[in-house]
Amino acid sequence: MQITEVRVFMKEGQDKKLKAYATVTFDSAFVVRNIKVIEGQKGLFVAMPSRKMKEPCPKCNFKNVVRSKYCNNCGSGLNCIPRPAAKSPEDEAKERQAEHKDIAHPITLEFRELIQKRVLEAFDAEKKKGPVPAKGPEYAEEED
Repeated sequence: MQITEVRVFMKEGQDKKLKAYATVTFDSAFVVRNIKVIEGQKGLFVAMPSRKMKEPCPKCNFKNVVRSKYCNNCGSGLNCIPRPAAKSPEDEAKERQAEHKDIAHPITLEFRELIQKRVLEAFDAEKKKGPVPAKGPEYAEEED
């Protein structure tokens, strides 16, 4: 499988860890959007597209985002669901990671490294171009 195109969309705003989104095309036939370029403690890395996990309200069974304080349907408190307190920054990071589940991800370490290498190369090239003018409607379609 070949990576035939990588497009990077620089992120501007308050979130200082999220640097960009990328769209990767494989074999000119399959596209994966919303790959994130993130500044971590050890440098830049690539995060695969993911969705937030949900848990049911014990009262009405509405699915709310994990760690929500109140139900978005009935408004009852969700703190009746026991959650152990995180003891260290590492435990806290693992707990945050458990709130999301990858939608698509590489199976092998070699393929993950290839994707990361190509996305970060495209990110560096886009960064060297400098600031991009205001995004038009064509960008809004890319995010979906």
